[in-house]
Amino acid sequence: MVPVTVIEVPSMKVAAIRAYSRDTYGKHALTEIWSDQLDVLLGRRITMPKDYDREAAQKKFADAIKAGTVAEIHAVTYTQPATMSGVPKKVPDLMEIKIGGADLNKLFEFGLGLLGKEVSLNNVIQTGAYADITAITTGKGTQGAVKRWGISLRKRKHSVGGKERHIGTLGPWNPHHIRWQVPQIGQMGFQQRTEFNKRILKVSENAGEITPAGGFLHYGVLRNPYVLVKGSIPGPIKRLIRIRPAIRQGEHVVRTPAIQFVSVQSKQG
Repeated sequence: MVPVTVIEVPSMKVAAIRAYSRDTYGKHALTEIWSDQLDVLLGRRITMPKDYDREAAQKKFADAIKAGTVAEIHAVTYTQPATMSGVPKKVPDLMEIKIGGADLNKLFEFGLGLLGKEVSLNNVIQTGAYADITAITTGKGTQGAVKRWGISLRKRKHSVGGKERHIGTLGPWNPHHIRWQVPQIGQMGFQQRTEFNKRILKVSENAGEITPAGGFLHYGVLRNPYVLVKGSIPGPIKRLIRIRPAIRQGEHVVRTPAIQFVSVQSKQG
């Protein structure tokens, strides 16, 4: 038996493609082409382009590639949370995804073909592969050093006055400042973290085969494609996560797992 996390993954839509130039100061947005087919709900996130001349933008983009000023091409994509019944959110999230490759002309044609279309997880990651998952962890507010950093409690003789959860020292006399390595009180959780090499056990569009009777607790019924990830992922339920192909895969071998049985009995008792 293997514990898994079920993630609902509706398709993302490509709103625009954006060109970046590069100089000694880094990358800079150069020009972009927006799609003619944008969802109305996207207007809650950004100001929708009006009186937009796509042909002029496309010509400017092509001229920049010919001039050799384009270093990278990114796709501006947005999510579709309105299609998910378990999440009350309706406003899409906007993010950029780099289009990989070396030939800028082929990348440009590929990006133009994606404008206004949907991109699913099957287009990026296959079953049995490894992925990196980025999410915002569960917020726990301000916590002390014992819970935040896992330091030991002080002994009986050293904890007079209710100081058993204090640290023993703030550091040496020299250097004459508190170093960042000293465990102290502070915010715990609600921070972006990335977990590497999470195995993708299954990617499917039939949500009915995985949804238990009555739906998932505190979530609801799946109505979109889903992915099964081995183990746990950061953050609570109903929170946006990002999945990308693993960049530290190493010697992992991609094998399609054989799933024999998945229980869909009610989790409500």
